[in-house]
Amino acid sequence: MTPSASILAPAKINLYLKVLGRRAGGFHDIETLFQSVDWGDTVKVALTGHAVTLSVSGPYLGPMTENLAYRAAVMYREAAGVQCGIHVSLLKRIPAGAGLGGGSSDAAAVLTLLQHLCSGALSASSLQLLAAELGSDVPFFLCGSTLAAASGRGEVLVPLDSFAAARVYVVTPPVHVATSAAYGALAKGSIESDAGPTSWTPPRVDHWADVIAIAMNDFEATVSALHGEVGVALHALQAVGYPLVMLSGSGGACFALDPDDSIGPPSQSGRLSELGWPIVTTRTLTIPPSVSISC
Repeated sequence: MTPSASILAPAKINLYLKVLGRRAGGFHDIETLFQSVDWGDTVKVALTGHAVTLSVSGPYLGPMTENLAYRAAVMYREAAGVQCGIHVSLLKRIPAGAGLGGGSSDAAAVLTLLQHLCSGALSASSLQLLAAELGSDVPFFLCGSTLAAASGRGEVLVPLDSFAAARVYVVTPPVHVATSAAYGALAKGSIESDAGPTSWTPPRVDHWADVIAIAMNDFEATVSALHGEVGVALHALQAVGYPLVMLSGSGGACFALDPDDSIGPPSQSGRLSELGWPIVTTRTLTIPPSVSISC
């Protein structure tokens, strides 16, 4: 039988996101807290055939060669010297342009699955280099922690101990927010230098109350102004009374955190019920998803 393996590629939310200056290379430095959640895409990889191929179940994501999961398979195959073909299957649930890291999580899942199927052909450091080349969020999904502080472009990671799982409600307004457009609109200053990422000492967070006290997202006001639906979603969630309501990443998904699971789903709110936008009920992850292997 064809060796294959599958895994959940979880979505992420940003509990804190500060955008710093722009490097000469075009990327912005950031300071952020990443948290993965128990909802996402399903990724399956099989060692079969002679080429790298991709099949997607769900919304059209553009040309195959531009898909991060496909690119991850191509890069791993070349770096590890894999002789056979690789087929990647994606069952997409995470919407694109939502700030939930779907493409990055898919890419990290492919790297993880290929490491299992190829008996760890690459070192951990080589794998992280591939991840950083694929995208700024990919290293987080490979770091082995469900909660991490990140700086640089997002690739300088400090894994943190997870908290007790908290209820999360994710609302996805019908908008697609291009990351480049969000950064452009934010119009932070620039750093005309290729010096490395600035040093950052992450805030100490030991409980959800600590996170709620520091939570912020520099994109929130800007993206709400660009896409009125985002502001509507944020206000509707805030009206329910959750202790934390935020934009995730550069948007446009918004989320509410209910650590005590005491308020209930936002669908009970009249405004969100009227809008009819997708609402995902999930929890924060405390351990990374596990690989399922079949032969």
